[in-house]
Amino acid sequence: MAFFVEVGLLLLILPWSGFWEQNYFAGHWSWMLRVITNNYVRGAISGLGVVNLAAGFAELGGAFSAAHPRQLSVEDPTRGPL
Repeated sequence: MAFFVEVGLLLLILPWSGFWEQNYFAGHWSWMLRVITNNYVRGAISGLGVVNLAAGFAELGGAFSAAHPRQLSVEDPTRGPL
């Protein structure tokens, strides 16, 4: 659950930072720099971040919205559940 939130925040913010344009691939292939600096590509990657955030918060909400905590039961084969 924390993984989805962390990755979602990273994918949401990183494409719009200056760090995004300074990577190995952009330095070696000029066409790659044009691709990764395209606003549509940045938006698509940020959209994946939103999806990851939604999955993380949905998982987190499911953990907190449990109406009744699970109770462990010990069964005695001769008498049934206790």
